[in-house]
Amino acid sequence: MDGILNLNKPRGLTSHDVVARVRSITRQREVGHAGTLDPMATGVLLLCLGRATRLAEYLMDSPKLYRARIRLGVTTDTDDAEGAVIAEKPVVVDRAAVEAVLERFRGPILQVPPMYSALKRDGQPLYRLARQGQRVEREPRPVEIYRLDLTLWEPPELTLEVLCSPGTYIRALARDLGEALGCGAHLTGLVRLASGDFRLEDAAELDALTPERLPELLLPPDAALRRYPALFLDAAQARAVRHGRDIPAVLLADDRKAGQRDAPLARAYGPDGRLLAVLEYRPDRSVWHPRKVLT
Repeated sequence: MDGILNLNKPRGLTSHDVVARVRSITRQREVGHAGTLDPMATGVLLLCLGRATRLAEYLMDSPKLYRARIRLGVTTDTDDAEGAVIAEKPVVVDRAAVEAVLERFRGPILQVPPMYSALKRDGQPLYRLARQGQRVEREPRPVEIYRLDLTLWEPPELTLEVLCSPGTYIRALARDLGEALGCGAHLTGLVRLASGDFRLEDAAELDALTPERLPELLLPPDAALRRYPALFLDAAQARAVRHGRDIPAVLLADDRKAGQRDAPLARAYGPDGRLLAVLEYRPDRSVWHPRKVLT
């Protein structure tokens, strides 16, 4: 069974828990997720089945939209409500002060990942080191906040809607917002509203997932590549791609040449209409290079 499944992850389950549940339903091992959600979080979790597991990287490399609930005045060791409280301060800020501080976090920023994260140091996940009482320096990483809106102000809590680049930690955003306001903060709730083109309103509920319903919920593997142009190959071109050989760009449809500079990747289909490969445009030689062949 091949395809992409857009699920609404329930609170309290890890992303791996959801993968295990779907493996049990499908009775196949080739199931993986495209971007983790913390157990506390809910919302869009994309799963890849069969051949689509090879396309997970293209799903992960897309903007994410979140609704985040943040509690001011309380700091935790995990930057969210799952952790132990390590500091409390009075909240003496108003909505205008919050709005002013939010401006610092819009656009490209550097973000220090939480200590409780799956990032590794010397082969060890940081969360494992944290549970052993160790804290290590983490290098700030570049992320981008495309949109950051204060949608609800109920002091000492507030709700933000965040559109951000992949790799952004919303827990870290809550932590840094609290530091900027001088009172500390932590994340109390998180919903992923969208991952790329996949939205929460279209997501299936995990409890409603059955072997009988799965085929109607499963999206085709090329749904992971919708933002890239489609190229339709003849038999000779498809044979070359299957063997890892480049295809001269001049052999492809003229209406795609204009977009090659803007869209360096393309989804290629064989004569049978099935997704064959992801191609990368190489402008120095004016060719499409097979980046990932699926058959």
